[in-house]
This record gives sequence, C-alpha cells and structure tokens, in this order.
Amino acid sequence: MYQVFTMTRRADPTSVWWFALAFVVPVVLGVLLALLLPGQNWLAIILWIVAGVLLGVLLFLIVLGRLAERAAYSQIEGQPGAVGAVLSNSLRRQWRSSEMPVAVHGRSQAAVYRAVGTPGVVLITEGQRGNLNRQVDEERRKVQRIVPNVPVHVVHVASGKDGDGDDAVTLHKLPRAMNKFKKSLNRNEVLAVANRLDSLTQSPAAAIPKGMDPMRARAGRPR
Repeated sequence: MYQVFTMTRRADPTSVWWFALAFVVPVVLGVLLALLLPGQNWLAIILWIVAGVLLGVLLFLIVLGRLAERAAYSQIEGQPGAVGAVLSNSLRRQWRSSEMPVAVHGRSQAAVYRAVGTPGVVLITEGQRGNLNRQVDEERRKVQRIVPNVPVHVVHVASGKDGDGDDAVTLHKLPRAMNKFKKSLNRNEVLAVANRLDSLTQSPAAAIPKGMDPMRARAGRPR
C-alpha cells in the first residue's frame, strides 16, 4: 500500500490533498457528532469517533485506488500495448477481450483491439488514428460478416499526438467510454459472440508488449 501511495504521490502531487480530505472529513464529522448530539455517554462518544476513523480509512482506500489507477495508466499512456493492459485489467466481467490486438499498422505499430460486451463489439484504436482507417474498416466488415446482427462501435484512445480528434478518450477513461454504449446483448449472447469471433479470427503476432501491468508501472522521477 505504501508503494502504491508513493507512486501516486510522485505521479500526481495534488493527490496528497485528496487523501487528507478523504480521511480527515469523516473523522471530524464523527467527533462533531460525538460531542454535539444530546444525551451521549462515554461509550457512545467513543463509538462515534471510532466510526469516523473507520469511515475515513475506507474513503482513503477508495480514493487511493482510483487515483493510483489513474496515475498508473498515465505512466503507460501512449505506449504500445497500453490499451491491452486496460482491457485485461480494468474491464468488468461481462466483457470478453484480449490483451493482443486484432490488427496492427506495420510502420507505426498503431493497433486495433476488440472487445465483446453487452453493447456489442467494440473496436479500440491505439496510436494515431489516421494510420488505422483501413484496419478499422476491415475489422468492422469482418465482424459484421461473422455476426451480422451485432452492433459494432469504435472508440479512439488519445495518443497524445495531433490528429486524435475531440472524440478520443484518455486511457483511464476507456472502460467508462465502453460502458456508455447502449446494451444490446445478454451474458449468454456475449459469450457466444466472443467465442465465434475468436474461433474464426486470429490476432496478429505483432511487436506489441504483452502482459503490461499498469499497477506496476514506475512513476517518472520528479524534476
């Protein structure tokens, strides 16, 4: 936990204030309730204070988890394989995806990933989107040929370079963007579509790093 806290603090110095706020506010609230509520005995006062401390610890852990995830993804954002790390670590159980891309642009290593969930099939681009227009169109046609009645969505992940467009999402917001699409499949249909696509398509053996764990990414040294 200390290592996660240190990584988050180095990546985002303002996170310390959020940690302090998450812990101090419940503790102060517990103390005020213990002292201001009428008819309190010593046991009730102690219980209110303990409840405030426990709530503060809980909120601290929640904030730590959220900010640590954002800091970790900021360390790998723009690197090949970053989208695969998000798909393998941060999606909910109703999603079926792979950390390997389904299409790759040879020169730039820009890649297209595929995930299947209740909204249907989602294609996610990594790298400069201008290099992937042909790959995205081909993958869309392939999916529509194999499962013609399943919706196909496209999400562009910001590469940090010009040409991303206003509709591109940052890496840590990718799961949220994928879950915003309207649901059209149930769990059984998700599994059936994913198995059908996996059995009829193969991921390219591209030079994309496999198994990148964003929570183990090292924060850059402060300047």
